[in-house]
Amino acid sequence: MPSSQHPRRPAAGFTIVLAFASVYIFWGSTYTAIRVAGAYMPALLLSGTRFLIAGAILLSWCRWRGLRIFWPPKSMFNFTLVGLLLLGVGNVGLVYAEKTVPSGLASLLYAVSPLYVALIEMALPGGEPLPRRGWLGLLLGFAGMIALVWPSLRTGPAGNSALLLALGALLTGALSWTIGSIVSRHARLQANSFVAASWQMLAAGAVCTVLGSVLGEWPRVHLNAAAIGSLAYLVTGGSLLGYTGFIYLLEHVPVAKVLSYTYVNPVVAVLLGVVLLHERLVAPEFAGMAAIILAVFLLTTAQMRSKANGHPIHPPQQVSREC
Repeated sequence: MPSSQHPRRPAAGFTIVLAFASVYIFWGSTYTAIRVAGAYMPALLLSGTRFLIAGAILLSWCRWRGLRIFWPPKSMFNFTLVGLLLLGVGNVGLVYAEKTVPSGLASLLYAVSPLYVALIEMALPGGEPLPRRGWLGLLLGFAGMIALVWPSLRTGPAGNSALLLALGALLTGALSWTIGSIVSRHARLQANSFVAASWQMLAAGAVCTVLGSVLGEWPRVHLNAAAIGSLAYLVTGGSLLGYTGFIYLLEHVPVAKVLSYTYVNPVVAVLLGVVLLHERLVAPEFAGMAAIILAVFLLTTAQMRSKANGHPIHPPQQVSREC
């Protein structure tokens, strides 16, 4: 999660293309990897082991680069709080939901996070105003969300209670992600972005692993080639390569272009779900997908226009949301 602003430095065009490819493909494909790994590992231990490994690797890299690792207690507390909100509750809710919800549908419902952010930011003291284009995006986005969950809601609790619980966990995770993003934005941490992300991953990984152990999840871990391969992909592709690509783009490319991942990732996730996992969307879900992608596009571009007209806006504070 970007914790400070860095001046943009010249970058090679090919490197920027690779960074965009990393954010688009790796972040979009993590939904598919979570769906596969979640079939063999409980939610807490899958998230815990993933972020412990990724956090240790990234922190070691930061140390090797000579970056400052340890910060005052207040900063360390903020790292922990944001990590638990984003990667603890946020990611565990996603993993739990994908045991029932198709990966493509999960990615679309998680894409409503920018809508949550806009609503909460407006409600805060001195919050950012939302132009008419943004309000249109909000209304369209929530209409799309209703279209996505309507086939499940129509069956009622008696029809498929497990699916309703999964949808609730997914939307709760998205809300926790939103709150974590806003907390990070207003904390104004001075640490290097990669150092902050390392501690956030380590904090979330440690808490999730301990909770999973206390709740007796280890007997339900079944390691095989699919589980190990998916976990390795989540560590490298999602938490390391995708995230470093995101940070690189924030430092070299206008934020408006970087934000394109918010409506590209769901498309990648849906396509991969169809091709690799043989998932299928019904007609209302296709309508919801189109509505949410258009809504996020309208909302993010409206915020960028607001900035151009003199209203301050900060880049999104995020770690890979499979990441």
